[in-house]
Amino acid sequence: MQNLLKNGIAITGSGSAVPSTSLENEVLTQLVETSDEWITTRTGIRQRQLALPPESLTILATDASKQAITAAGITAADIDLILLATSTPDDLFGSACRIQAELDATKAVAFDLTAACSGFLFGLVTAAQFIRTGVYQNVLLIGADILSRWVDWQDRRTCVLFGDGAGAVILQANNSDRLLGFSLKSDGTQNHHLNLAYEGTTQQVTPDIHVPRGTYHPISMNGKEVYRFAVQKVPEVIDKALFEAHLTVDRIDWLILHQANQRIINAVADRLNIPDHKVISNVAHYGNTSAASIPLALDEAVRQGKIKPNDIIATSGFGAGLSWGAAIFQWAR
Repeated sequence: MQNLLKNGIAITGSGSAVPSTSLENEVLTQLVETSDEWITTRTGIRQRQLALPPESLTILATDASKQAITAAGITAADIDLILLATSTPDDLFGSACRIQAELDATKAVAFDLTAACSGFLFGLVTAAQFIRTGVYQNVLLIGADILSRWVDWQDRRTCVLFGDGAGAVILQANNSDRLLGFSLKSDGTQNHHLNLAYEGTTQQVTPDIHVPRGTYHPISMNGKEVYRFAVQKVPEVIDKALFEAHLTVDRIDWLILHQANQRIINAVADRLNIPDHKVISNVAHYGNTSAASIPLALDEAVRQGKIKPNDIIATSGFGAGLSWGAAIFQWAR
């Protein structure tokens, strides 16, 4: 009966982790024809963190999760569900169960969710449904990616963009519902603009049967089309989430977008008439960390004392799929 009474959601703790190795723009000028000025002017990125062995997605995600669990004032034993939003697991079968083991979250069910740079947003809404139906009380949601594994470091269009990291939050059942509104979208007709596509080589099973041996191409992106898509669709989806939340844009305390490109962040904020002092951005330091970017930026702002209890946050993820979405939530219980 208690589960049915507490069917609201509160995001009560956050954590983040990044690799120890930093790659500045100046180093990239030695690999491809580019410059620090070109990169910063067009993307806002000055450096990114890269995961080197023995660092792994599991290690980064576990570190971020431990911080979030502590911040929420619970233990790993309290967690009912672990959702890992990632496109780059350590194991193609999934890494959530390995994180569950590392945390010793013995009663938690764990699985991966893939929606690329929209993964954290899609995971947030997925986690909320488990809580709202009374199935689970405490959910650990992780956004983590190591995109450096899949970057062609000779492709100047993509190698300047991506970094590695992990962020995590705890969602808990609550008497009041702090997830105020959301909207999710997908358009597979534009999939070709941003993908990490399958590539197979042939292996012989019998003289008559040849099957592919799988790997993947490096990340491929049409930057102009992705920029155009994001600048048009993200303000629209945030407006829809605000409508569902019965709020106007002036009620937003903070805007946290997927940290893909500072020009996109600025353009979206301008279209929504959100002033600069309400916009949270750390893309200069970490680059595009895919599913990790929103929770990483959120956790950094919380620990800096910017985001305070009851602040209203508008957030939006967008990227491969193509997929995009927005959520409006109030921080903490």
